[in-house]
Amino acid sequence: MAEWEEVQSLVITWTSFPGILKQIVRHAVGECEVIIACEDQSEVLAYLQNPEFGGPIEDLSRVTYLAAPFNSIWARDYFAENIYANEVDSLLLLDWIYNRPRPDDDELSDAVGAAKDVVVYSTTQAPYDLVHTGGNFMCDGAATAFSSELVLDENGADGEFNQTIRDEAGVDQVMQQFMGIDRYIKMATLPFDGIHHIDMHMKLLDEETLLVGQFPTGQSDGPQLEQNISAVLAQEDSHFGDPYRLVRIPMPPSVSGNFPPDASYRTYANNVFINGTLLVPTYRTEYDTTALRILREELPGYNVVGIDCDSEQNIIGQSGAIHCITKTIGVADPLLIRHQRLADTYETINDYPVSAYLRHRSGIAFATLYWTTDTASGFASVPMTDQGAGNWSASIPAQSADSDVFYYVQGISNSGKVQVRPLVAPAGWWHFRVLDISAAIPDARGPVIAELFPNPTSSILVVTVPDAADERVDVVLQDALGRTVQHLYSGTLPADHRVMVDISALPEAPYLLVVTNKYGRSAQRVIKR
Repeated sequence: MAEWEEVQSLVITWTSFPGILKQIVRHAVGECEVIIACEDQSEVLAYLQNPEFGGPIEDLSRVTYLAAPFNSIWARDYFAENIYANEVDSLLLLDWIYNRPRPDDDELSDAVGAAKDVVVYSTTQAPYDLVHTGGNFMCDGAATAFSSELVLDENGADGEFNQTIRDEAGVDQVMQQFMGIDRYIKMATLPFDGIHHIDMHMKLLDEETLLVGQFPTGQSDGPQLEQNISAVLAQEDSHFGDPYRLVRIPMPPSVSGNFPPDASYRTYANNVFINGTLLVPTYRTEYDTTALRILREELPGYNVVGIDCDSEQNIIGQSGAIHCITKTIGVADPLLIRHQRLADTYETINDYPVSAYLRHRSGIAFATLYWTTDTASGFASVPMTDQGAGNWSASIPAQSADSDVFYYVQGISNSGKVQVRPLVAPAGWWHFRVLDISAAIPDARGPVIAELFPNPTSSILVVTVPDAADERVDVVLQDALGRTVQHLYSGTLPADHRVMVDISALPEAPYLLVVTNKYGRSAQRVIKR
């Protein structure tokens, strides 16, 4: 199961960092049941209702207190993964051998499974034993998964907790047998990430979008991370057969300006989907503003909430944040919708075909495509046609140049369940633009700098050039005399049209940012350092 799919419960353990746990509960109870494994229910209840620590949580009706043993707060790593038989049938949980000497942590999955009446399978006994950790695993819900090579180390000859020594093929076989993972992508571990969990620097936002942290050029784990991501983009395609979309988000430094290994590993990728809410670790306003803005732009309609992980309760100093201490349980009756978003187009004559994959254990009765060019005016509906094998299709009517098109898909099962994708539709949607072909004529116009934020800034600057995606640009800074003081970027822009540059080494002053496209035409904006 992918993390962005519908969930029925969120699991946390009530131990250290109660202030952070309380904020998680505050924002999660509106989305699903919250299961709190704890030793003393009355103590937890008193804390959640206390007017201090962010104020009382008024409605705790969806909180379940579970008296079960555990050793630590890191539920992501040791709690079971969600799997479905036959893709959408029975919900099951799969529990790996935890890679820490914490036996009670390794038992929590069985306790929660018993409480929820969900069968728990395990890879804890030879010949099916596998050592793994949830922070080092992400999947797209469509048989592709990502991890660092830690999973190979821990199941190889030097593993500490494995019973069977496995090579990569052996690891892949267990993942396929128990989880249906047909393609398992593994990346080199980063030199300064002490735990080697990929959720500290990357995340799948959907089947085709990778959110990846970005360090200043040449610093910290940046070089190895860039090698890893470049290899994935060059060698692997998304489930839909096209290259992954890449969204970058700055990795913030410490207060003193340091990165690992000279500071804690601060990251915004360590976030968690809870149905329509995304909980994100935050650190300091000057960086948080940029990160939250990027996430809200990429996930329209989601309630993107920041939770401080770096001040009074410094959980990030222990190499973890929000994703690391939460684990979701999928719904028992999923209606799966999978769709490859439409790209920007110059087409103004022919309609835009939309295809989607829908499945429910009772079958799909109806599927509908909703679209609009103005979300404030509502969405038009188009019935989708069953093409067989779970595939449905419809078309959006052709639109004129310079139009923005917003759309989503709804499915209704034979049993009456209704689901939409994106999960937050109609508040959220997929979007594409109908471009003006005259704007693509060489030398017709220069690039447009649509956004420049934050401005002023003392460190990371995000530049958005929407009409230069997949094209080479050069970005430089000039001083008041027109002299180039820093060459910031040269290369092709990624799919999100953004480039992130680090100007922390420059003196405080106004500068002119100049973006030049492949035709030699430029756009300029003033920034303040």
